[in-house]
Amino acid sequence: MRIRLILAGVAAAGLMAFPALADDGQYGPQLTRILAEAANGTCLADLMQEPLLTACNGQIDAMSAGLASLGAIETMTFVQAEETPEGRVEIWSVKYAGGMTLNWIIGGLQDGKFSAVGTRG
Repeated sequence: MRIRLILAGVAAAGLMAFPALADDGQYGPQLTRILAEAANGTCLADLMQEPLLTACNGQIDAMSAGLASLGAIETMTFVQAEETPEGRVEIWSVKYAGGMTLNWIIGGLQDGKFSAVGTRG
């Protein structure tokens, strides 16, 4: 099963054009909260910029069912961060209780809200 959350404002190709940053992740708690709430059928307006929130709300029914079927998040491991024209983007490896591991990106933080959250192939 493949789960996707629309990326608003960050082109996947653009992520590859910028060097990785050597540090620890900063967005882990926010990503955990976004994923947990999405699995429960809620898009978080306090953490999502408008285009991302609109995209999330448009697909939340299917997305929540898919995320819930993966089980609870068991572990999250920071992979790397990249600078893009839209700002910092972090990649996290998320292992679910059902055994699947997905790589998630989160980034484009402005005024406390993200412009991009999604799986990375």
